Amino acid sequence: MSGAQTPIADDVYEAELLRLQTEFVKLQEWVRGSGARVVVIFEGRDAAGKGGVIKRITESLNPRVVHVAALPAPTERERGQWYFQRYVAALPARGEITLFDRSWYNRAGVEKVMGFCTADEHARFLEQAPVFEQLLIDDGILLRKYWFSVSQDEQLRRFRKRRNDRLKQWKLSPMDLESVNRWDDYSRARDEMMAHTDVASSPWYVVESEIKKHARLNMMAHLLSTIPYREVALPQVELPDQPVAGDGYQRPDRGNYRYVEDYAATLPAATTGGA
Repeated sequence: MSGAQTPIADDVYEAELLRLQTEFVKLQEWVRGSGARVVVIFEGRDAAGKGGVIKRITESLNPRVVHVAALPAPTERERGQWYFQRYVAALPARGEITLFDRSWYNRAGVEKVMGFCTADEHARFLEQAPVFEQLLIDDGILLRKYWFSVSQDEQLRRFRKRRNDRLKQWKLSPMDLESVNRWDDYSRARDEMMAHTDVASSPWYVVESEIKKHARLNMMAHLLSTIPYREVALPQVELPDQPVAGDGYQRPDRGNYRYVEDYAATLPAATTGGA
């Protein structure tokens, strides 16, 4: 971890975030037009900031092109499948991007630490993961893997913040407590995972995420720099200067429909205008 940093100014952050999001729109259109397939893996400790980055990346993108895969715990049937099988179903088709909010690397982390898999299953995963990823790469998929790194103190601070925020309390779970109590176990599991799966053809990129805003910009800029996309000219849509005159259509009486009540009108009037 590098030395303490001073967070960038909010206006600088917002301006650069907008620029990067604009580039992601260009990336999306290039992927859609070229038929490329992109897979991005987001891994790291709980509260490391993975979800926040994914939210900023997808904010202005087309959900039909860019999919977020956040798979729940496997079902009983899925436990009887080849381990990678349910993740294969979430891989992108031509012209799509899949962002994995956690991925097959669950086996190298939480499953290993919490005893949800056997030692043999864990060892087999570490052996097979690079082979599986090489198959994806050989088939033309652009695969990128990011590990979000956060300190123990900062993780605990974020957990406390979640606990006190009614909008985020749902994010806390007994598993989060285990991630605090088993910090060293998770560290050892990460180190072993890196030793086996950080390979030249499919490397891990570590994102320092003590400062969330820095982590978002750093990760987004890096991902864009690794993909040879280009801006694709979009078709120009011509709009009339004014509404087109109708052909005599008469709208039915409003009383025929159930309109949502104007709840907003019961609130205090705003001091400034806005859309």
